[in-house]
Amino acid sequence: MIEIRHLKTLIALRETGSLVEAAERLFLTQSALSHQLKELENRLDCELFVRKSRPLRFTEAGKRLLQLADDVLAKVSEAERDVQKLLHGEAGRLYMAIECHSCFNWLMPTVDLYRNQWPAIELDFSGGFMFEPLPALAQGEVDLVITSDPQPIKGVEYVALFSYEMQIAIANQHPLHAKRFLQPEDLADQTVITYPVERSRLDIFKYFLDPAGVAPAGVRTSELTLMMVQLVASGRGVCALPNWVLAEYVNQALISVRSAGEQGVWPTLYAAVREEQLSAPFVQDFLKLAKAHCLKNLSGVKQVA
Repeated sequence: MIEIRHLKTLIALRETGSLVEAAERLFLTQSALSHQLKELENRLDCELFVRKSRPLRFTEAGKRLLQLADDVLAKVSEAERDVQKLLHGEAGRLYMAIECHSCFNWLMPTVDLYRNQWPAIELDFSGGFMFEPLPALAQGEVDLVITSDPQPIKGVEYVALFSYEMQIAIANQHPLHAKRFLQPEDLADQTVITYPVERSRLDIFKYFLDPAGVAPAGVRTSELTLMMVQLVASGRGVCALPNWVLAEYVNQALISVRSAGEQGVWPTLYAAVREEQLSAPFVQDFLKLAKAHCLKNLSGVKQVA
C-alpha cells in the first residue's frame, strides 16, 4: 500500500535531487530513507528512480507516483485547512514586516497563495529601513516579522523557516576571484556594499568581520539589491547576500560568489510571531506555506530541524 509518508519522500527527493538532502529535509538517516524507498519499490515491483543519476532522474513509474503525490498532498492540506476553518473561523489579521530586505521575491508568491486559501484574513505590510519591526510586533502593531536576527523579547516566538548561506559577491575580474573562499582579512582593503541598516543587523559584520576584529576600508549603502549587484559587477566593492538571492546573478555570469570562510556562514531565517497568536490556524498555515514554497523554489536553502 502506498502511504502518505511515501508520497512526501518522493516530493522531497524531487525537490532536493539527492538522497542525502531528501533525508535531511525529512529528518531521517540516509539509510532509513533508502530502506523506505526500496520497500516501496519492492511492493510495486518496479524502480522509481535511476540510481546514481546526476541530476536524479525518475522512471516513468516514479513520475506517475509524483503526480499522485502532488494531487493527494494538496488535497490533504486543503482538508486540514478546511477543518481548522470550521473549528476556529476564517477571520483574522496578519500584518507583516520584513527585516530581510531581499525576501520580497519569495514572500509575495507565498502571500498570493495564502490569499486564495484564506480570503477573509486581512493582510498588510509595514516596513522601511528605519522601521523597528520586532518592538512593533511585541506591541501588537504588526503580527509577523521575517528576520534573521532574533532578539529575546517577552511574548515573541521565533519559528525557523530555513537556513541559507551568506555568500560574498565579487566582480568576475576581481583579484579575490582566485581564492576558493574568503577570510575576513581579505576584505580589509575592500568597500563593502550593504543595505542602510545598523551593522549589528548585517550578517557580514555579525558573523564574519566583527568576530575577527576586521573592518573594511569603506562601507557604501544601497536600498536596492539590484543596485548592490551592479556596483559589485562594475568593481565598486563587494557585498554579502543570501545564496538564493545571488544565484540568479551568478547564472547570468554578472558576478562571482565566494563563501565566507572554508565552512561558509549559514544564518537562519525566522518568522517572529506573538506567543498568543502562534497556534492560530491562519498563522500556522502561512508558516507552512512559506516553508514549503522556500524549500521548493529557493536555490541552496536548507530545512532547519
